[in-house]
Amino acid sequence: MTKSLSIVIPTLGRESVLVETIESLLSLSDRAEQIWIIDQTAEHESETTNRLQTWDREGQIRWIRLSSPSITKSMNHGLREATTELVLFLDDDIRPRGNLVGAHRAAHSTNVDLWATVGQVIQPWQTPEDVEPPRVMDGLRRDEDFPFHATGDHDVENVMAGNLCVRRDQALSLGGFDENFQGVAYRFETEFARRIIKAGGRIRYIAAAGIDHLRVPSGGTRTRGSHLTSASPIHGLGDHYYAMLHASSNSEARAYCLRRIFREVRTKFHLKHPWWIPVKLLGEVRAFLNAKRLVQQRRANG
Repeated sequence: MTKSLSIVIPTLGRESVLVETIESLLSLSDRAEQIWIIDQTAEHESETTNRLQTWDREGQIRWIRLSSPSITKSMNHGLREATTELVLFLDDDIRPRGNLVGAHRAAHSTNVDLWATVGQVIQPWQTPEDVEPPRVMDGLRRDEDFPFHATGDHDVENVMAGNLCVRRDQALSLGGFDENFQGVAYRFETEFARRIIKAGGRIRYIAAAGIDHLRVPSGGTRTRGSHLTSASPIHGLGDHYYAMLHASSNSEARAYCLRRIFREVRTKFHLKHPWWIPVKLLGEVRAFLNAKRLVQQRRANG
């Protein structure tokens, strides 16, 4: 039986590219039943506002405004608001390739054991390739090396949130996306995928469900800034937090975090600019300690 599907697009600071993304989705022959725009932009250009208001008034989209930026909170908001069986999360700067919606929908309709599908993502420097996943990484880095531009379908244990379709009921049963991932939110997709696998769910990479990711430099749903010269913990927090949650043992988590700390201060940039090493090291240590505190709080709250 064909399953109903909503598209959820978290967005922040996008103007014409957001409008063009929505236009491309509205023009699909196999359209989603709902398109939710979860907008964290304080104020748009007038032309963008007019288009969004018109589409919302006509029922083409549902335009939701949130006051504070957070990729995980905005995705969870869309997950709760959607009323369909499937929810497809897309970036706000994409163009669909082929039968994007139909391919996700078909995979879930014919494989009832799937909890999620992740579609092909073509970055500006890539083209689709018939390549096998190297899968030389294991443990906490399992499928980190998966080529999301591949042309073959595979079961996976990692996902990209910019083209991710979930069974709404199963995603909600897991608690959605972990809102402790803030700012850069690095690793939040992998953490979500690990919870699916631990719960006995299955994730399938579907090459036919493709997008071109434009990677527009302005705007975007994640706060970044320069990680090379920053003492802020936001750049490393997600990675340390993920490791502490999903490592098979405390020793594996400690080893993973220590490797990250030393790797982050042994870059080519830091070898040429060694005065930034103490600054970056401080940021990584703060990230480690903050992650440890978050894990303790999460486990205390059940």
